[in-house]
Amino acid sequence: MKPPEHFNGTTGEGELNPGYEEETRRKISIVSNDIERKISSISMPKSILVNGDNLSHLSHEHPTSIPSDHHASFAYRDDEDIKNSWWYLLCTKCRQKETGPGWEPTFWQSVCPYPFCPTYRHVARVFALLLLVILAWGVVYAILGKESAPGGQLFDIAILCICAHIGGWFFRMIALPPLVGMLLVGIVFRNVGFIEIHSPYNELVSVLRKIALVNILIRAGLDLDSEAMKRLWLTVLKIGLLPWILECGIVLVLTHYFLGLPWMWGLLLGSIVAAVSPAVVVPCLFRLRNKGYGVAKGIPTLIIAISGIDDAASVAAFGIIHSIMFSSNSLYFEVLLGLLSIVVGILFGILWGVLASYIPEKDDPFVVPLRILILLGGGLISVLGSDLVGLGGAGPLGCIAAAFLSVYAWTKQGWDVEDNPVATAFEIFWMIFEPILFSLTGAQIKISEMDPNITGIGAAILITAIVLRIIFTILVAFGASLNLKEKIFCGLSLMSKASVQAALGPVALEIVRGRDGPEPGYATIVALICVMSILLSAPVGAILIIFTGSKLLTKTEVPVVPDGWRRSARPSLRDISITDDFSMCGDSIITQRQSMVTEQPKWDHREGD
Repeated sequence: MKPPEHFNGTTGEGELNPGYEEETRRKISIVSNDIERKISSISMPKSILVNGDNLSHLSHEHPTSIPSDHHASFAYRDDEDIKNSWWYLLCTKCRQKETGPGWEPTFWQSVCPYPFCPTYRHVARVFALLLLVILAWGVVYAILGKESAPGGQLFDIAILCICAHIGGWFFRMIALPPLVGMLLVGIVFRNVGFIEIHSPYNELVSVLRKIALVNILIRAGLDLDSEAMKRLWLTVLKIGLLPWILECGIVLVLTHYFLGLPWMWGLLLGSIVAAVSPAVVVPCLFRLRNKGYGVAKGIPTLIIAISGIDDAASVAAFGIIHSIMFSSNSLYFEVLLGLLSIVVGILFGILWGVLASYIPEKDDPFVVPLRILILLGGGLISVLGSDLVGLGGAGPLGCIAAAFLSVYAWTKQGWDVEDNPVATAFEIFWMIFEPILFSLTGAQIKISEMDPNITGIGAAILITAIVLRIIFTILVAFGASLNLKEKIFCGLSLMSKASVQAALGPVALEIVRGRDGPEPGYATIVALICVMSILLSAPVGAILIIFTGSKLLTKTEVPVVPDGWRRSARPSLRDISITDDFSMCGDSIITQRQSMVTEQPKWDHREGD
């Protein structure tokens, strides 16, 4: 029997592309599983494939035909030095992993052999994005004219964001969070003199930062698993809020006595710095979970939920404190207004979440784009509108509440938490706004104006607060059915700062810019320490999660799916790569290819196709 039309010349796991990731939710027939067992039982000398057109023989254009004499076109060579060389490993590292079956021209492997060139899909994707950027620039130039031409302020901002994306890619290749590279690109551009944002574009930057904040909050709400929250709600609140309060208080006290910040400015800074970053935590936990670490006890669920609650607390507290500080009303009135903000935010989130649950109708053929637009529009109105009416703390709470209730209702209507196309759309939005957010945040820092004394004291305060938070998290986690190693891992996982700090750190500086008095100096200190918190904690936190996870968490050899935990990881559009296995680059791929040619297995259709 011929292989099915969708077959790509492998054992049912996709195209012959070592960058390909198996789709986690599809079903594979018993025959395909037998083939895999036969392949795994064959042993071969370690070698690499040196024939330049290795993949062109298994034509992606004609996946249903494999010539019987195909083995004659393979050539092997024992060369461990080449396979383990730095340039070979670098090439395999740089190749982006793909999800799902793909297609490439028959000549592609001859022109761009593995692993020295990216896949055709990746090249085509980058080229498509480049075309979109050029078209967008052309439209903007036709509307705005010289401001979008080289030398104009808008053109400089666009170049900054593009370079930030490249900087993030480079940092991902050297096993660090890409957001750190984006932040550093912004700092370099500002201090070299490539960019200096001035009015009226300060308002544009502020709006972009708020849109990025909406994206962060909605993603946090969509990542909350309702079934897991039912089981873990008390633990989530305990580990999420108590260490947050402690870290906020430590930053408040230490910045007041050692940096001279007034109490309200210290409280504002503490409410920002205490937030945990899902942008760092979530991808690292997905990588550990896919390897089976911590799955049995649902530890990834716990930490992801904590990071979402933690962010909600930070943004809501910031909104209330911000309103009190920069309002001319009395303190008592502002406190009551803050409490009203919490109530209004939750009520708006419930109302919008219920609305998004039933409108549009779940079987509407346009249900996906409509749900995306409704949730995005509700989030923007929540954040921008709450600022407009003076209820700054209401908007963030409304975003998270609406997203959580929406995904809860959509799950009941048949959407799996991991197969939620709305969440995937917001991952795409984050690809756009991540370099914008972090590069513009870095562009706020001018090194020549930094006081070395303030920088040193600020770093010491941050390290002290983070260490004490880790210790306190371990203590608070008692009674959560975790052993000591797992509690230590939870403490280390909740130290990373990034998204909230970048979104909120420069806000006060934008408000007081140009004023007389000490306030601009206080706002500069707040923005500086927020940037330092990202640089100090994001790379260290990501590395600790990956490298301590395999030591501190129990690995489940046979996949176990506890109640309330997600069954599969949604394809990640932006991933933090700390460690990668290169075993797919050599022996296993060659073994699969030769086995496919020599055994001539019988093909069967996969179940469900």
